[in-house]
Amino acid sequence: MPGTTDNPFVSDGFLTALESSVVCHRETGWQPNHLLIDDRLRVPAYLKSHSWGEYVFDWAWANAYEQYGLSYYPKMVIAAPYTPSMGPRFLGARGVEDINAIMTTCKNLVIAERLSGFHILFPSVQEQRWLDQLPLLKRTDVQFHWKNRDYRDFDDFLDTFSSRKRKNVKKERQSISLQGLQLQTLEGKDITESHWNAFYQFYHATYLKRGRQGYLNKAFFDDVLANMRTQLVLTVAYQASKPVAAALFFKDEHTLYGRYWGCFDEFNNLHFEACYYQGIEYCIRNKLDRFDPGTQGEHKIARGFEPTYTHSYHWLSHPQFFEAARRFCDDEAKMSRQYYLDVQANLPFKQSDT
Repeated sequence: MPGTTDNPFVSDGFLTALESSVVCHRETGWQPNHLLIDDRLRVPAYLKSHSWGEYVFDWAWANAYEQYGLSYYPKMVIAAPYTPSMGPRFLGARGVEDINAIMTTCKNLVIAERLSGFHILFPSVQEQRWLDQLPLLKRTDVQFHWKNRDYRDFDDFLDTFSSRKRKNVKKERQSISLQGLQLQTLEGKDITESHWNAFYQFYHATYLKRGRQGYLNKAFFDDVLANMRTQLVLTVAYQASKPVAAALFFKDEHTLYGRYWGCFDEFNNLHFEACYYQGIEYCIRNKLDRFDPGTQGEHKIARGFEPTYTHSYHWLSHPQFFEAARRFCDDEAKMSRQYYLDVQANLPFKQSDT
């Protein structure tokens, strides 16, 4: 499904890699059901038989349906699979009228296929403005993103920290060399097959440590390298010239996205260095506006990542459950707003910068 955006996660390369590798397939509970409306509006959509890999957690909704003898699955999601990152979901849309046309199509599909509803996960800020004008449920959460305020270099960024917080970051970074570790950040054209194979082994091993397989397989990553090379950034950590860990990022014109990490052995502060500090340095060096390192992780706050609201939008075909879910969303939004304020107070910046 060709896209009209440089966002990597709704690009033809990314979505095709998910499908050709059978990561997104009926058997995995991610059945592609992309929408094409008026030969202009394109929507990445999937029929889901579970809620894994979405990062907008609706298990409570599914349990409520089950208690009343109703089926919550299958449902439809409009999303970049396995990717909790804000980005365009309605390719080609120019305004709320286009969004209305898409919503009508979605509702008709839900009714015709006897789905419980549809769910729009992590839409872009512009799309949120359009969706806010429609009678949909809205959920609110908080992630932590880094913002580039025209920093000259990493030290310039650290100068905005309070003295104690700045010393903590410097101490973490110094610990990397004290452990005999060196890091190399590679852009797509410089990533070799050897680098790629090592990264995948680290990624896979990290999931196995948690007792399960990773969502993504080697065929997916190989497709991504073949077709999205210019949007890839890979940081590899070495000890005694041997690779010991790696972090994979994607990028577009304005944003770096931290996505996948893996290691065999644990090293003090290496995750922070590979996944966060190297990404910040890359953004400063390449004048990117923003660094989205992924979901969760209050440990990002002390390292200069700021709270950022994310939203999802939902429509349930069952009227009573729609109203019950509305109350749930209202309560959740209040908690998210309070959480945003609480973590804002813990940012490491000097008081004059907050």
